[in-house]
Amino acid sequence: MPLGTGLQPPYGRTSSTTRRPKARVPLVSPPEVADRSEQGNRMTTTETMDIKAVVDKAISKIGDIATLPEVTVKIIDIVENPRSTAKDLHEIIKNDPALSAKILKVVNSAFYGLSGKIANMDRAIVLLGLSAVKNIAIAASISHVFKVDKPHPSFSAKDLWRHAVGVGVASRKLAAASGTRGVEELFLAGLIHDLGILVERQAFGDRFMGVVESCTNKRLEWRDAEHRHLGADHQDFGLALGSRWRFPKHLLGAMGYHHNHDALNEKDRNFVSYVRLADMLCCQENIGFSRTCIAEEIPSDLMNECRLTEDQIEQIREMLPEDTAAAEQMLL
Repeated sequence: MPLGTGLQPPYGRTSSTTRRPKARVPLVSPPEVADRSEQGNRMTTTETMDIKAVVDKAISKIGDIATLPEVTVKIIDIVENPRSTAKDLHEIIKNDPALSAKILKVVNSAFYGLSGKIANMDRAIVLLGLSAVKNIAIAASISHVFKVDKPHPSFSAKDLWRHAVGVGVASRKLAAASGTRGVEELFLAGLIHDLGILVERQAFGDRFMGVVESCTNKRLEWRDAEHRHLGADHQDFGLALGSRWRFPKHLLGAMGYHHNHDALNEKDRNFVSYVRLADMLCCQENIGFSRTCIAEEIPSDLMNECRLTEDQIEQIREMLPEDTAAAEQMLL
């Protein structure tokens, strides 16, 4: 069936029939946007300054999630340096036994499907590549921040982690199905896309729960409720956190623009489009915390942008709960 014709929910004809999110102004070290002047015209300087003040204050209040472990920062620096080698990476990882064990566990999981048991780090780095090992290290570093949480009937960090893993898995599989390179980077991008929600939870406490309750009881859209109660949305907080962690711009794009990736330049927009599609898919399937885009259809032009057919997406959707559970187990 041609895309854009005869599609029924959860698919829409084009994104023009789907409610667009409000335009956003980049706050800190953003990826290059397609048209900064157009964005600026849609939001006043005062509004931008107000949001930046809210975000800066929130980042200054958070504790555990504000700083990555030193070993993870070193790993990111090594991998982003084009002159680095596998030996350079191994020299860093070997000094952290817990991280080494985590990486070997992931390498030997069904997620990667390698033949034979991989028992040493040199071999793991050679087989997976520097980028994949970096992504495992970051995943290991951030997973603990999802485990400390105050119980609430409508929100838990555990559910947010399940959603993050699901979006990571779906982003990777969607990209692989389309023949796109860099599927490991897309797994990480999906995993970190909603970290701004953790910033909100830690920085605002009861005010954040007001966001949850407004969506639950008053049926507000998630980002509208964020702006009403907090003065910014999770993309703003995520972009600030990723910038503080010195993440590369394609990951900043996933954290700061996954609800409006069309504001990015073409290269970054294409990368984030898989995270956008994966997020919508996981929300439709109620994979973990799913309120951020639960009512949105998948527009056919997003499928076209990702070079995917409806049948390909449905195959990934069908396996998503099982694949997410396997990835969760892998990352424990």
